[in-house]
Amino acid sequence: MSNSNTLFIGKVLLEFPALPSTNLFALELLSKSKPTEGTVISASDQTDGRGQIGSKWLGEPGKNIALSIILYPFFLKATRQFSLSQAIALAVRDWAQEILEKKIHLKWPNDLYIGHRKAGGILIQNSILGQTLQSSVVGIGINVNQKNFDESLPNPTSFCIESNGLEFDLEMLKDRLYQHIEQRYLQLKNGQMDALAAAYHECLYGLGVNLGFERQDGSVFRGVITGTTPSGLLCIRDEYGTEAAFDLKAVRFLTGNQG
Repeated sequence: MSNSNTLFIGKVLLEFPALPSTNLFALELLSKSKPTEGTVISASDQTDGRGQIGSKWLGEPGKNIALSIILYPFFLKATRQFSLSQAIALAVRDWAQEILEKKIHLKWPNDLYIGHRKAGGILIQNSILGQTLQSSVVGIGINVNQKNFDESLPNPTSFCIESNGLEFDLEMLKDRLYQHIEQRYLQLKNGQMDALAAAYHECLYGLGVNLGFERQDGSVFRGVITGTTPSGLLCIRDEYGTEAAFDLKAVRFLTGNQG
């Protein structure tokens, strides 16, 4: 089965009833061969899905989207790999807004937020050779038809919850997602990194809002997100007017933020 509405994303589609991790499967595939660019690995049940910095992705079997896409962004310098993250995050956001007809934000670096609740996330694992990217595995997990979540998750939601119980056709949604990803990826390939960065900035969750944060050393502060750097650091201006840039491990949003 393949997607007929794209040039390459989803043209090769490997579907499984269950996998520990679609990203892990894609990485193993890359270690043994060179799959066609745009190859998608999809699982109805992902038993050991991962998010950013080792967090677990918990989902109900058969209710959600869990997939990975293999890309070869040779054209992108390693120092600009965050542009790929922006392109993919924008594609997912474009798609979600089209489906739900609601305002969707991107919580840095690439979580999908509806209001103040998380509906999905993206994990990109890049391979670098010299100064350029060699391959990228783009893992995407989206809560679609799930209504009940593990109590350990602080603020989950799903497309179904946000649509008053309406259930969605997962295959139709995935087909549209592939189209959006291809559009944004080709925009990146055409060198439109500034346009992508501007679009990402506009839909950044908490932009210009006073929020609570915690530094890596445990200290807490309030500040305002002002944007991101080309390398993907989050820029925050604290209550004293001092602006600093943080990587993913250096700062976290405090729960209970209503930004």
